[in-house]
Amino acid sequence: MFVPRFHVLCPVVPVPGLLALAEAGVEAVQVRDKDADDRALLAFATAAVAALRPLGVRVILNDRVDLALAAGADGVHLGAQDLPVSAARALAPTLLIGATCRSRAAAVAAAREGADYAGVGPVFATTSKAGLPAPLGVEGLAEVTGVLPVVAIAGIDAGRVPAVLAAGAHGVAVLGAVTNAADPPTAAREIAAALRAA
Repeated sequence: MFVPRFHVLCPVVPVPGLLALAEAGVEAVQVRDKDADDRALLAFATAAVAALRPLGVRVILNDRVDLALAAGADGVHLGAQDLPVSAARALAPTLLIGATCRSRAAAVAAAREGADYAGVGPVFATTSKAGLPAPLGVEGLAEVTGVLPVVAIAGIDAGRVPAVLAAGAHGVAVLGAVTNAADPPTAAREIAAALRAA
């Protein structure tokens, strides 16, 4: 299954902002908003699918297989405390399924259960999410690659893309480097260009 190389994690935001990111080269939008209720998440995901699918951009919901299916989304990303990958695959055989992994053993287990890619991180320190374990660094990232396509996450900007790709990552997932930028589409274009150049 096709695994996008450039993911942006997004809270519930106006869809025109997503269109600008799509035009800048973002290949997947991961909907992640811990504060939004189910109805708001479903409405946003449904609107995002309608707007982004014609542009070839995938919509992935974090944590929620049910909302991904209800919205007609392309995929779901599951953390360690979420529904097991095997159960998600049984419920949604055609969805793109990502699994958070911090070790090669976790990636092997995720692959066995039917995951399509491993989200690996935090690679670098980040302020976008509290309570994260210590960063893996590019050396720790490299130890997880080679089992599933790896999407590296946390603390990644355009300048760090070459290092994570050299470590074996398939692509990157970002939040702050784009959403906190003074000009998010320009920041997204810089990351997309770094991915193409590496």
